[in-house]
Amino acid sequence: MLMQRCFSRSFSTILPRAPLSKQILKSEPTAELLERLCFFKKTQSGIFHMLPAGMKTIDKFTSIIHNKLQKNNDASLVSLSSLSPKSLWDATDRWNNSELFKLKDSKKNEYCLVATCEEDITELMKNYITSYKDMPALVYQVGKKYRDELRPRSGLLRAREFIMMDAYSFASDEKDATKMFEDVNKTFLEIFQELKIPVVRASADSGDIGGDQSIEYHLPLVGGESTILSCNHNGCNHVATDEKALSYPVEEGQYTGDVSVKYGLSEDHTTLICYYFPKERQINWNLAKLSVDDDIDCSLRDSSNQEIIDLFQNENEDMMFTKVLRVMDSRINSRSNFPDFPLKNYLKNNFGQIDGVSIVTAIGGEICGQCNEGNLESTKSIEVAHTFNLGTKYSNPLALKFMDQDNNSDRLVKMGCYGIGVTRVIASIAELTRDAHGLRWPVSIAPWGISIVSMPQGKNSETDKNYSKVVSLFKGTDSKLNIDVMTNINKTASLGTNISLSHSMGIPLTIIVGNKSWPNVEIEVRGERWGNVDNCKWEEMYPQLKEAYQWEVKKASPTDPYQEKHIVSHEHVTHVVNLLLQDL
Repeated sequence: MLMQRCFSRSFSTILPRAPLSKQILKSEPTAELLERLCFFKKTQSGIFHMLPAGMKTIDKFTSIIHNKLQKNNDASLVSLSSLSPKSLWDATDRWNNSELFKLKDSKKNEYCLVATCEEDITELMKNYITSYKDMPALVYQVGKKYRDELRPRSGLLRAREFIMMDAYSFASDEKDATKMFEDVNKTFLEIFQELKIPVVRASADSGDIGGDQSIEYHLPLVGGESTILSCNHNGCNHVATDEKALSYPVEEGQYTGDVSVKYGLSEDHTTLICYYFPKERQINWNLAKLSVDDDIDCSLRDSSNQEIIDLFQNENEDMMFTKVLRVMDSRINSRSNFPDFPLKNYLKNNFGQIDGVSIVTAIGGEICGQCNEGNLESTKSIEVAHTFNLGTKYSNPLALKFMDQDNNSDRLVKMGCYGIGVTRVIASIAELTRDAHGLRWPVSIAPWGISIVSMPQGKNSETDKNYSKVVSLFKGTDSKLNIDVMTNINKTASLGTNISLSHSMGIPLTIIVGNKSWPNVEIEVRGERWGNVDNCKWEEMYPQLKEAYQWEVKKASPTDPYQEKHIVSHEHVTHVVNLLLQDL
Protein backbone atom coordinates (compact mmCIF):
# COMPACT_ATOMS: atom_id res chain seq x y z
CA MET A 1 0.00 0.00 0.00
CA LEU A 2 1.27 3.46 -0.88
CA MET A 3 1.44 5.87 2.00
CA GLN A 4 1.75 9.62 1.83
CA ARG A 5 5.35 10.68 2.38
CA CYS A 6 5.86 13.22 5.14
CA PHE A 7 8.71 14.44 7.31
CA SER A 8 8.19 14.90 11.01
CA ARG A 9 9.28 18.07 12.72
CA SER A 10 6.09 19.48 14.23
CA PHE A 11 5.65 16.50 16.56
CA SER A 12 8.90 17.08 18.41
CA THR A 13 7.16 18.44 21.53
CA ILE A 14 5.04 15.25 21.85
CA LEU A 15 7.81 12.68 21.46
CA PRO A 16 10.01 10.96 24.04
CA ARG A 17 12.91 13.25 24.98
CA ALA A 18 15.33 10.66 26.29
CA PRO A 19 15.87 6.90 25.92
CA LEU A 20 14.11 4.62 28.38
CA SER A 21 16.22 2.50 30.68
CA LYS A 22 16.93 -1.11 29.75
CA GLN A 23 14.93 -2.27 32.74
CA ILE A 24 11.83 -0.32 31.65
CA LEU A 25 12.12 -1.49 28.04
CA LYS A 26 12.45 -5.08 29.16
CA SER A 27 9.89 -5.37 31.95
CA GLU A 28 7.41 -2.49 31.68
CA PRO A 29 3.88 -3.66 30.72
CA THR A 30 3.20 -2.89 27.07
CA ALA A 31 0.41 -0.42 27.90
CA GLU A 32 2.77 1.64 30.07
CA LEU A 33 5.52 1.35 27.46
CA LEU A 34 3.23 2.77 24.75
CA GLU A 35 2.42 5.67 27.05
CA ARG A 36 6.08 6.35 27.89
CA LEU A 37 6.90 6.34 24.18
CA CYS A 38 4.19 8.95 23.55
CA PHE A 39 1.68 6.89 21.56
CA PHE A 40 -1.17 7.73 23.92
CA LYS A 41 -1.78 9.34 27.31
CA LYS A 42 -3.99 7.75 29.95
CA THR A 43 -6.41 10.19 31.59
CA GLN A 44 -8.46 7.80 33.74
CA SER A 45 -8.95 4.05 34.02
CA GLY A 46 -9.81 2.82 30.52
CA ILE A 47 -9.77 6.31 28.93
CA PHE A 48 -6.93 7.69 26.78
CA HIS A 49 -5.85 10.66 24.70
CA MET A 50 -4.26 9.60 21.42
CA LEU A 51 -0.97 11.37 20.62
CA PRO A 52 0.58 12.04 17.17
CA ALA A 53 2.59 8.80 16.99
CA GLY A 54 -0.46 6.78 18.00
CA MET A 55 -2.70 8.64 15.57
CA LYS A 56 -0.31 8.00 12.68
CA THR A 57 -0.35 4.28 13.47
CA ILE A 58 -4.15 4.25 13.70
CA ASP A 59 -4.54 6.29 10.50
CA LYS A 60 -2.36 3.85 8.57
CA PHE A 61 -4.33 0.87 9.80
CA THR A 62 -7.67 2.48 9.01
CA SER A 63 -6.34 3.42 5.56
CA ILE A 64 -5.75 -0.30 4.89
CA ILE A 65 -9.29 -1.02 6.08
CA HIS A 66 -10.81 1.68 3.83
CA ASN A 67 -8.88 0.52 0.78
CA LYS A 68 -9.75 -3.15 1.20
CA LEU A 69 -13.45 -2.74 1.99
CA GLN A 70 -14.07 -0.23 -0.79
CA LYS A 71 -12.05 -2.12 -3.39
CA ASN A 72 -13.20 -5.66 -2.56
CA ASN A 73 -16.75 -5.11 -1.31
CA ASP A 74 -17.82 -1.76 -2.77
CA ALA A 75 -18.56 -0.66 0.79
CA SER A 76 -20.11 2.73 1.56
CA LEU A 77 -18.57 4.83 4.32
CA VAL A 78 -20.85 6.50 6.88
CA SER A 79 -20.45 8.01 10.33
CA LEU A 80 -23.27 7.32 12.77
CA SER A 81 -24.03 9.32 15.88
CA SER A 82 -22.43 8.20 19.13
CA LEU A 83 -25.75 8.81 20.91
CA SER A 84 -28.41 6.15 20.42
CA PRO A 85 -32.02 6.45 21.71
CA LYS A 86 -33.33 3.98 24.29
CA SER A 87 -36.34 3.16 22.11
CA LEU A 88 -34.20 1.31 19.56
CA TRP A 89 -32.50 -0.81 22.21
CA ASP A 90 -35.83 -1.54 23.88
CA ALA A 91 -37.13 -2.84 20.55
CA THR A 92 -34.27 -5.38 20.34
CA ASP A 93 -34.36 -6.13 24.08
CA ARG A 94 -30.77 -4.98 24.59
CA TRP A 95 -31.25 -1.91 26.77
CA ASN A 96 -30.76 -3.80 30.03
CA ASN A 97 -27.05 -4.25 29.40
CA SER A 98 -24.76 -3.39 32.29
CA GLU A 99 -21.93 -2.35 29.95
CA LEU A 100 -23.84 0.50 28.29
CA PHE A 101 -23.08 4.10 29.26
CA LYS A 102 -26.57 5.61 29.74
CA LEU A 103 -27.61 9.24 30.05
CA LYS A 104 -30.61 11.58 29.90
CA ASP A 105 -31.00 14.91 28.15
CA SER A 106 -32.70 18.00 29.60
CA LYS A 107 -36.10 16.62 28.50
CA LYS A 108 -35.51 13.31 30.31
CA ASN A 109 -35.08 11.41 27.05
CA GLU A 110 -32.75 8.44 27.54
CA TYR A 111 -29.77 7.54 25.37
CA CYS A 112 -26.69 5.37 25.45
CA LEU A 113 -23.20 5.88 24.09
CA VAL A 114 -22.98 3.26 21.37
CA ALA A 115 -20.99 0.12 22.08
CA THR A 116 -22.11 -1.29 18.73
CA CYS A 117 -24.51 0.02 16.09
CA GLU A 118 -26.82 -2.78 14.91
CA GLU A 119 -29.91 -0.88 16.09
CA ASP A 120 -28.92 2.46 14.59
CA ILE A 121 -27.78 1.15 11.21
CA THR A 122 -30.96 -0.92 10.87
CA GLU A 123 -33.13 2.10 11.62
CA LEU A 124 -31.06 4.23 9.21
CA MET A 125 -31.29 1.80 6.31
CA LYS A 126 -35.10 1.72 6.53
CA ASN A 127 -34.86 5.04 4.68
CA TYR A 128 -32.82 3.62 1.80
CA ILE A 129 -33.73 -0.07 1.39
CA THR A 130 -37.25 -0.56 0.04
CA SER A 131 -36.73 -3.03 -2.82
CA TYR A 132 -34.68 -6.15 -3.58
CA LYS A 133 -32.94 -3.97 -6.18
CA ASP A 134 -31.31 -1.97 -3.36
CA MET A 135 -29.36 -5.03 -2.21
CA PRO A 136 -26.88 -6.52 -1.54
CA ALA A 137 -25.24 -3.58 0.19
CA LEU A 138 -22.40 -3.06 2.68
CA VAL A 139 -22.14 0.02 4.89
CA TYR A 140 -19.33 0.69 7.34
CA GLN A 141 -17.77 3.27 9.63
CA VAL A 142 -14.63 3.80 11.68
CA GLY A 143 -15.19 5.63 14.93
CA LYS A 144 -15.29 5.62 18.70
CA LYS A 145 -17.31 3.13 20.70
CA TYR A 146 -17.98 3.05 24.44
CA ARG A 147 -18.25 0.22 26.93
CA ASP A 148 -18.58 0.57 30.69
CA GLU A 149 -15.92 -2.02 31.47
CA LEU A 150 -16.08 -3.01 35.12
CA ARG A 151 -12.32 -3.69 35.20
CA PRO A 152 -10.50 -1.88 32.36
CA ARG A 153 -7.03 -3.34 31.90
CA SER A 154 -4.06 -3.75 29.59
CA GLY A 155 -4.32 -0.24 28.19
CA LEU A 156 -6.03 -0.17 24.80
CA LEU A 157 -6.77 -3.91 24.91
CA ARG A 158 -9.75 -3.48 27.21
CA ALA A 159 -10.71 0.17 27.41
CA ARG A 160 -13.93 2.10 28.06
CA GLU A 161 -13.49 4.20 24.94
CA PHE A 162 -11.99 2.63 21.83
CA ILE A 163 -11.82 2.95 18.05
CA MET A 164 -13.59 0.31 16.02
CA MET A 165 -14.45 -0.45 12.41
CA ASP A 166 -17.98 -1.79 12.24
CA ALA A 167 -19.61 -2.86 8.98
CA TYR A 168 -23.15 -4.06 8.21
CA SER A 169 -24.42 -6.05 5.24
CA PHE A 170 -27.95 -6.20 3.83
CA ALA A 171 -29.28 -8.91 1.51
CA SER A 172 -32.63 -10.01 0.15
CA ASP A 173 -32.17 -13.76 0.69
CA GLU A 174 -30.09 -16.33 2.54
CA LYS A 175 -27.89 -17.06 -0.48
CA ASP A 176 -26.81 -13.43 -0.92
CA ALA A 177 -26.43 -12.97 2.84
CA THR A 178 -24.10 -15.96 3.08
CA LYS A 179 -22.06 -14.81 0.08
CA MET A 180 -21.64 -11.34 1.58
CA PHE A 181 -20.61 -12.89 4.89
CA GLU A 182 -17.99 -14.99 3.13
CA ASP A 183 -16.76 -12.08 0.97
CA VAL A 184 -16.28 -9.73 3.93
CA ASN A 185 -14.44 -12.45 5.85
CA LYS A 186 -12.08 -12.86 2.87
CA THR A 187 -11.43 -9.12 3.03
CA PHE A 188 -10.70 -9.36 6.75
CA LEU A 189 -8.05 -11.98 6.02
CA GLU A 190 -6.50 -9.67 3.40
CA ILE A 191 -6.44 -6.81 5.89
CA PHE A 192 -4.51 -8.85 8.42
CA GLN A 193 -2.25 -10.34 5.75
CA GLU A 194 -1.18 -6.82 4.81
CA LEU A 195 -0.09 -6.34 8.42
CA LYS A 196 2.01 -9.54 8.06
CA ILE A 197 1.00 -10.77 11.50
CA PRO A 198 -0.11 -14.38 12.22
CA VAL A 199 -3.84 -13.84 12.73
CA VAL A 200 -5.92 -17.04 13.02
CA ARG A 201 -9.56 -17.41 11.94
CA ALA A 202 -11.74 -19.39 14.37
CA SER A 203 -15.38 -20.53 14.55
CA ALA A 204 -17.03 -18.69 17.42
CA ASP A 205 -20.15 -18.30 19.50
CA SER A 206 -22.51 -15.50 18.44
CA GLY A 207 -23.13 -14.43 22.04
CA ASP A 208 -25.41 -11.46 22.71
CA ILE A 209 -25.00 -10.02 19.19
CA GLY A 210 -26.88 -13.02 17.77
CA GLY A 211 -27.09 -14.84 14.45
CA ASP A 212 -26.43 -18.41 13.40
CA GLN A 213 -22.85 -18.06 12.15
CA SER A 214 -19.91 -16.30 13.73
CA ILE A 215 -16.16 -16.08 13.10
CA GLU A 216 -13.49 -14.53 15.33
CA TYR A 217 -9.96 -13.47 14.38
CA HIS A 218 -7.28 -14.10 16.98
CA LEU A 219 -3.66 -13.11 17.37
CA PRO A 220 -1.83 -15.97 19.15
CA LEU A 221 -0.07 -14.54 22.15
CA VAL A 222 1.30 -16.01 25.35
CA GLY A 223 -0.64 -14.39 28.16
CA GLY A 224 -3.63 -13.58 25.95
CA GLU A 225 -7.04 -13.53 27.64
CA SER A 226 -8.73 -15.82 25.08
CA THR A 227 -8.16 -19.44 24.08
CA ILE A 228 -8.44 -21.03 20.65
CA LEU A 229 -8.31 -24.76 19.96
CA SER A 230 -7.06 -26.22 16.68
CA CYS A 231 -7.25 -29.79 15.43
CA ASN A 232 -3.90 -31.34 14.49
CA HIS A 233 -5.40 -33.74 11.95
CA ASN A 234 -4.43 -32.74 8.39
CA GLY A 235 -7.84 -33.60 7.04
CA CYS A 236 -9.56 -31.34 9.57
CA ASN A 237 -7.43 -28.45 10.88
CA HIS A 238 -10.60 -26.99 12.40
CA VAL A 239 -10.05 -23.95 14.64
CA ALA A 240 -12.60 -22.71 17.18
CA THR A 241 -12.77 -20.64 20.33
CA ASP A 242 -13.08 -22.50 23.61
CA GLU A 243 -16.73 -21.34 23.77
CA LYS A 244 -17.47 -23.04 20.45
CA ALA A 245 -15.08 -26.02 20.30
CA LEU A 246 -16.44 -29.50 20.88
CA SER A 247 -14.12 -32.12 22.36
CA TYR A 248 -14.37 -35.66 23.68
CA PRO A 249 -12.11 -37.44 26.16
CA VAL A 250 -9.45 -39.77 24.79
CA GLU A 251 -11.16 -42.53 26.81
CA GLU A 252 -14.83 -42.10 27.69
CA GLY A 253 -16.21 -42.71 31.17
CA GLN A 254 -12.87 -42.85 32.97
CA TYR A 255 -13.52 -40.06 35.47
CA THR A 256 -14.35 -41.36 38.95
CA GLY A 257 -13.83 -38.18 40.98
CA ASP A 258 -16.29 -35.59 42.29
CA VAL A 259 -19.08 -34.53 39.95
CA SER A 260 -20.58 -31.05 39.69
CA VAL A 261 -24.16 -30.39 38.69
CA LYS A 262 -25.77 -27.37 37.09
CA TYR A 263 -29.56 -27.14 36.90
CA GLY A 264 -31.65 -25.67 34.13
CA LEU A 265 -35.32 -25.58 33.14
CA SER A 266 -37.16 -26.19 29.91
CA GLU A 267 -38.81 -23.22 28.28
CA ASP A 268 -42.14 -24.04 29.93
CA HIS A 269 -40.47 -24.79 33.31
CA THR A 270 -42.01 -28.27 33.54
CA THR A 271 -38.74 -30.15 33.04
CA LEU A 272 -35.79 -29.92 35.41
CA ILE A 273 -32.56 -30.47 33.47
CA CYS A 274 -29.59 -31.72 35.50
CA TYR A 275 -26.22 -31.34 33.81
CA TYR A 276 -23.53 -33.56 35.41
CA PHE A 277 -19.84 -33.06 34.62
CA PRO A 278 -16.36 -33.44 36.23
CA LYS A 279 -15.89 -30.98 39.09
CA GLU A 280 -12.62 -29.53 37.71
CA ARG A 281 -14.19 -28.74 34.33
CA GLN A 282 -16.38 -25.79 33.33
CA ILE A 283 -19.82 -26.25 31.83
CA ASN A 284 -20.20 -24.92 28.26
CA TRP A 285 -23.73 -23.57 27.90
CA ASN A 286 -23.62 -23.69 24.12
CA LEU A 287 -22.97 -27.44 24.23
CA ALA A 288 -25.36 -27.94 27.13
CA LYS A 289 -28.18 -26.35 25.17
CA LEU A 290 -27.44 -28.49 22.09
CA SER A 291 -27.43 -31.69 24.17
CA VAL A 292 -31.20 -31.62 24.80
CA ASP A 293 -34.05 -31.71 22.30
CA ASP A 294 -36.28 -29.28 24.19
CA ASP A 295 -35.66 -25.56 24.28
CA ILE A 296 -34.17 -24.42 27.57
CA ASP A 297 -34.79 -21.16 29.38
CA CYS A 298 -31.52 -19.36 28.67
CA SER A 299 -32.49 -16.45 30.91
CA LEU A 300 -31.74 -18.71 33.90
CA ARG A 301 -28.16 -19.38 32.82
CA ASP A 302 -26.69 -17.23 35.59
CA SER A 303 -29.17 -18.29 38.27
CA SER A 304 -27.94 -20.42 41.16
CA ASN A 305 -28.94 -24.06 41.50
CA GLN A 306 -31.08 -23.24 44.53
CA GLU A 307 -32.90 -20.46 42.69
CA ILE A 308 -33.75 -22.85 39.85
CA ILE A 309 -34.94 -25.59 42.23
CA ASP A 310 -37.14 -23.09 44.08
CA LEU A 311 -38.61 -21.80 40.83
CA PHE A 312 -39.27 -25.36 39.60
CA GLN A 313 -41.07 -26.35 42.80
CA ASN A 314 -43.05 -23.13 43.13
CA GLU A 315 -44.36 -23.29 39.56
CA ASN A 316 -45.15 -27.03 39.65
CA GLU A 317 -47.24 -27.88 42.69
CA ASP A 318 -48.27 -31.26 41.26
CA MET A 319 -45.03 -33.16 40.53
CA MET A 320 -47.05 -35.76 38.59
CA PHE A 321 -46.85 -33.55 35.54
CA THR A 322 -43.15 -32.70 35.74
CA LYS A 323 -40.10 -34.38 34.28
CA VAL A 324 -36.45 -34.65 35.24
CA LEU A 325 -33.84 -35.00 32.52
CA ARG A 326 -30.31 -36.00 33.53
CA VAL A 327 -27.56 -35.10 31.03
CA MET A 328 -24.32 -37.02 31.65
CA ASP A 329 -21.04 -35.68 30.31
CA SER A 330 -19.13 -38.42 28.46
CA ARG A 331 -16.20 -38.21 30.89
CA ILE A 332 -18.09 -39.49 33.94
CA ASN A 333 -19.54 -42.90 34.78
CA SER A 334 -21.72 -44.62 37.38
CA ARG A 335 -18.75 -44.91 39.77
CA SER A 336 -18.20 -41.15 39.81
CA ASN A 337 -19.03 -39.30 43.03
CA PHE A 338 -22.39 -37.63 42.34
CA PRO A 339 -23.96 -34.90 44.54
CA ASP A 340 -27.24 -35.54 46.33
CA PHE A 341 -30.43 -35.04 44.33
CA PRO A 342 -32.27 -31.98 45.75
CA LEU A 343 -35.92 -33.00 45.29
CA LYS A 344 -37.74 -34.99 47.99
CA ASN A 345 -40.95 -35.62 46.06
CA TYR A 346 -40.65 -37.00 42.54
CA LEU A 347 -41.66 -39.94 40.37
CA LYS A 348 -38.86 -42.14 39.06
CA ASN A 349 -40.94 -42.94 35.97
CA ASN A 350 -40.65 -39.27 35.01
CA PHE A 351 -36.84 -39.44 34.80
CA GLY A 352 -35.01 -39.43 31.49
CA GLN A 353 -31.28 -39.58 30.80
CA ILE A 354 -28.92 -38.57 27.99
CA ASP A 355 -25.47 -40.17 27.94
CA GLY A 356 -22.30 -39.80 25.88
CA VAL A 357 -22.49 -36.07 25.21
CA SER A 358 -19.87 -33.39 25.85
CA ILE A 359 -21.10 -30.40 27.84
CA VAL A 360 -17.84 -28.90 29.15
CA THR A 361 -15.44 -26.34 27.69
CA ALA A 362 -12.87 -28.05 25.48
CA ILE A 363 -9.22 -28.30 26.49
CA GLY A 364 -6.05 -29.21 24.63
CA GLY A 365 -5.18 -32.88 24.23
CA GLU A 366 -8.75 -34.14 23.88
CA ILE A 367 -10.32 -35.57 20.71
CA CYS A 368 -11.61 -33.03 18.18
CA GLY A 369 -15.41 -33.17 18.06
CA GLN A 370 -15.37 -31.93 14.47
CA CYS A 371 -13.59 -34.92 12.92
CA ASN A 372 -13.30 -37.38 15.86
CA GLU A 373 -9.76 -38.20 14.71
CA GLY A 374 -7.31 -35.46 15.60
CA ASN A 375 -6.35 -34.02 18.96
CA LEU A 376 -6.99 -30.41 19.95
CA GLU A 377 -4.10 -28.04 20.58
CA SER A 378 -4.74 -25.10 22.89
CA THR A 379 -3.31 -21.62 22.21
CA LYS A 380 -3.69 -18.41 24.22
CA SER A 381 -4.66 -15.44 22.08
CA ILE A 382 -6.21 -11.99 21.80
CA GLU A 383 -9.43 -11.52 19.84
CA VAL A 384 -9.01 -8.67 17.33
CA ALA A 385 -12.07 -9.00 15.05
CA HIS A 386 -15.48 -10.68 14.93
CA THR A 387 -18.07 -11.28 12.20
CA PHE A 388 -21.72 -12.38 12.47
CA ASN A 389 -24.30 -13.67 10.01
CA LEU A 390 -27.30 -12.15 11.78
CA GLY A 391 -30.26 -13.29 9.72
CA THR A 392 -33.32 -11.26 10.79
CA LYS A 393 -32.38 -10.76 14.46
CA TYR A 394 -32.45 -6.95 14.07
CA SER A 395 -34.49 -6.43 10.89
CA ASN A 396 -37.47 -8.21 12.48
CA PRO A 397 -37.96 -6.14 15.69
CA LEU A 398 -37.05 -2.92 13.86
CA ALA A 399 -39.18 -3.73 10.78
CA LEU A 400 -36.52 -3.42 8.07
CA LYS A 401 -38.53 -4.81 5.15
CA PHE A 402 -38.43 -4.70 1.35
CA MET A 403 -40.50 -5.52 -1.71
CA ASP A 404 -39.37 -8.65 -3.53
CA GLN A 405 -39.71 -9.60 -7.21
CA ASP A 406 -43.24 -10.86 -6.61
CA ASN A 407 -44.29 -7.50 -5.16
CA ASN A 408 -44.41 -8.91 -1.64
CA SER A 409 -43.59 -5.90 0.55
CA ASP A 410 -43.41 -7.78 3.83
CA ARG A 411 -40.04 -9.50 3.34
CA LEU A 412 -37.41 -9.07 6.06
CA VAL A 413 -33.86 -8.05 5.16
CA LYS A 414 -31.07 -10.53 5.97
CA MET A 415 -28.24 -8.79 7.80
CA GLY A 416 -24.63 -9.35 8.81
CA CYS A 417 -22.28 -7.34 11.01
CA TYR A 418 -18.49 -7.21 11.09
CA GLY A 419 -16.11 -5.55 13.52
CA ILE A 420 -12.39 -4.89 13.81
CA GLY A 421 -11.11 -3.38 17.05
CA VAL A 422 -8.72 -0.81 15.60
CA THR A 423 -7.07 0.31 18.84
CA ARG A 424 -7.20 -3.28 20.09
CA VAL A 425 -5.27 -4.47 17.03
CA ILE A 426 -2.65 -1.76 17.57
CA ALA A 427 -2.23 -2.74 21.23
CA SER A 428 -2.12 -6.45 20.33
CA ILE A 429 0.61 -5.96 17.74
CA ALA A 430 2.63 -3.93 20.22
CA GLU A 431 2.25 -6.75 22.76
CA LEU A 432 3.21 -9.41 20.20
CA THR A 433 6.22 -7.73 18.61
CA ARG A 434 7.90 -5.93 21.52
CA ASP A 435 11.23 -7.17 22.82
CA ALA A 436 13.81 -6.16 25.41
CA HIS A 437 14.62 -3.03 23.38
CA GLY A 438 11.11 -1.67 22.84
CA LEU A 439 8.46 -1.86 20.11
CA ARG A 440 8.72 -3.36 16.61
CA TRP A 441 5.98 -2.18 14.24
CA PRO A 442 5.16 -3.75 10.86
CA VAL A 443 6.04 -1.16 8.24
CA SER A 444 2.41 -1.02 7.08
CA ILE A 445 1.31 0.67 10.33
CA ALA A 446 4.58 2.02 11.74
CA PRO A 447 4.19 5.74 12.55
CA TRP A 448 7.34 6.28 10.52
CA GLY A 449 8.82 3.74 8.12
CA ILE A 450 12.35 5.01 8.57
CA SER A 451 14.23 7.44 10.77
CA ILE A 452 17.33 9.33 9.67
CA VAL A 453 19.73 10.26 12.46
CA SER A 454 23.08 12.00 12.76
CA MET A 455 25.16 14.03 15.17
CA PRO A 456 23.34 17.13 16.52
CA GLN A 457 23.09 19.80 13.83
CA GLY A 458 25.39 22.79 14.16
CA LYS A 459 28.34 20.94 15.70
CA ASN A 460 29.76 19.58 12.49
CA SER A 461 28.92 21.42 9.29
CA GLU A 462 30.21 18.60 7.09
CA THR A 463 27.92 16.12 8.85
CA ASP A 464 25.03 18.55 8.44
CA LYS A 465 25.62 18.70 4.69
CA ASN A 466 25.80 14.93 4.40
CA TYR A 467 22.71 14.55 6.53
CA SER A 468 20.80 16.99 4.31
CA LYS A 469 21.88 15.06 1.22
CA VAL A 470 20.44 11.83 2.59
CA VAL A 471 17.21 13.51 3.72
CA SER A 472 16.80 15.09 0.28
CA LEU A 473 17.03 11.66 -1.37
CA PHE A 474 13.82 10.66 0.42
CA LYS A 475 12.22 14.06 0.28
CA GLY A 476 12.82 14.76 -3.39
CA THR A 477 10.03 14.49 -5.93
CA ASP A 478 12.00 11.86 -7.85
CA SER A 479 11.99 9.50 -4.86
CA LYS A 480 9.85 6.42 -5.51
CA LEU A 481 9.38 5.71 -1.82
CA ASN A 482 5.98 6.61 -0.39
CA ILE A 483 6.88 6.27 3.26
CA ASP A 484 6.82 8.52 6.30
CA VAL A 485 10.29 9.65 7.37
CA MET A 486 11.32 10.75 10.84
CA THR A 487 14.33 13.05 10.93
CA ASN A 488 16.35 13.40 14.16
CA ILE A 489 13.76 12.68 16.85
CA ASN A 490 15.43 15.00 19.36
CA LYS A 491 17.27 17.81 17.58
CA THR A 492 19.56 18.54 20.51
CA ALA A 493 20.33 14.97 21.59
CA SER A 494 23.34 12.83 20.77
CA LEU A 495 23.50 10.38 17.90
CA GLY A 496 23.23 7.45 20.31
CA THR A 497 20.14 8.92 21.95
CA ASN A 498 18.32 9.30 18.64
CA ILE A 499 19.26 5.78 17.57
CA SER A 500 17.94 4.40 20.87
CA LEU A 501 14.74 6.41 20.58
CA SER A 502 14.19 5.17 17.02
CA HIS A 503 14.69 1.56 18.03
CA SER A 504 12.49 1.74 21.14
CA MET A 505 9.65 3.43 19.23
CA GLY A 506 9.66 0.53 16.79
CA ILE A 507 10.57 2.41 13.60
CA PRO A 508 11.46 -0.41 11.15
CA LEU A 509 14.65 1.11 9.70
CA THR A 510 17.18 3.55 11.16
CA ILE A 511 19.56 5.29 8.74
CA ILE A 512 22.71 6.55 10.44
CA VAL A 513 24.69 9.36 8.81
CA GLY A 514 28.16 9.75 10.28
CA ASN A 515 31.57 11.17 9.44
CA LYS A 516 33.65 8.02 9.50
CA SER A 517 31.51 5.95 7.16
CA TRP A 518 30.70 8.65 4.59
CA PRO A 519 30.03 8.44 1.61
CA ASN A 520 28.39 5.27 2.90
CA VAL A 521 25.54 5.22 5.43
CA GLU A 522 24.40 2.54 7.84
CA ILE A 523 20.91 1.05 7.90
CA GLU A 524 19.90 -0.81 11.04
CA VAL A 525 16.94 -3.16 10.55
CA ARG A 526 14.71 -2.97 13.60
CA GLY A 527 11.51 -4.41 12.10
CA GLU A 528 10.52 -8.06 12.31
CA ARG A 529 10.12 -10.30 9.26
CA TRP A 530 6.86 -12.26 9.55
CA GLY A 531 6.79 -13.57 6.00
CA ASN A 532 9.21 -15.98 4.31
CA VAL A 533 12.35 -15.18 6.28
CA ASP A 534 14.37 -17.62 4.15
CA ASN A 535 13.54 -15.77 0.94
CA CYS A 536 13.86 -12.05 1.70
CA LYS A 537 13.70 -9.58 -1.16
CA TRP A 538 17.00 -7.95 -0.28
CA GLU A 539 18.77 -11.34 -0.18
CA GLU A 540 17.61 -12.06 -3.73
CA MET A 541 19.09 -8.80 -5.03
CA TYR A 542 22.17 -8.58 -2.82
CA PRO A 543 24.61 -10.69 -4.94
CA GLN A 544 24.08 -8.65 -8.09
CA LEU A 545 24.04 -5.24 -6.36
CA LYS A 546 26.77 -5.79 -3.76
CA GLU A 547 29.71 -4.26 -5.65
CA ALA A 548 27.85 -1.49 -7.45
CA TYR A 549 26.22 -0.26 -4.23
CA GLN A 550 29.29 -0.83 -2.01
CA TRP A 551 26.87 -2.89 -0.01
CA GLU A 552 28.01 -4.76 3.10
CA VAL A 553 25.88 -6.68 5.56
CA LYS A 554 26.74 -7.28 9.21
CA LYS A 555 24.67 -9.69 11.29
CA ALA A 556 23.58 -8.48 14.70
CA SER A 557 24.74 -10.01 17.96
CA PRO A 558 22.14 -11.37 20.43
CA THR A 559 22.37 -8.15 22.46
CA ASP A 560 21.84 -5.76 19.53
CA PRO A 561 18.42 -4.11 19.19
CA TYR A 562 18.37 -4.70 15.42
CA GLN A 563 18.35 -7.76 13.16
CA GLU A 564 21.24 -6.77 10.94
CA LYS A 565 23.12 -3.72 9.71
CA HIS A 566 23.49 -2.74 6.05
CA ILE A 567 26.31 -0.42 4.99
CA VAL A 568 25.67 1.06 1.56
CA SER A 569 26.63 4.02 -0.62
CA HIS A 570 24.36 6.96 0.18
CA GLU A 571 23.60 7.32 -3.54
CA HIS A 572 21.81 3.96 -3.51
CA VAL A 573 20.29 4.07 -0.03
CA THR A 574 16.70 4.60 -1.26
CA HIS A 575 16.83 1.46 -3.40
CA VAL A 576 18.20 -0.67 -0.57
CA VAL A 577 15.65 0.80 1.86
CA ASN A 578 12.87 -0.09 -0.58
CA LEU A 579 14.10 -3.70 -0.77
CA LEU A 580 14.34 -3.98 3.00
CA LEU A 581 10.89 -2.52 3.67
CA GLN A 582 9.17 -5.12 1.47
CA ASP A 583 9.88 -7.84 4.04
CA LEU A 584 9.06 -5.90 7.21
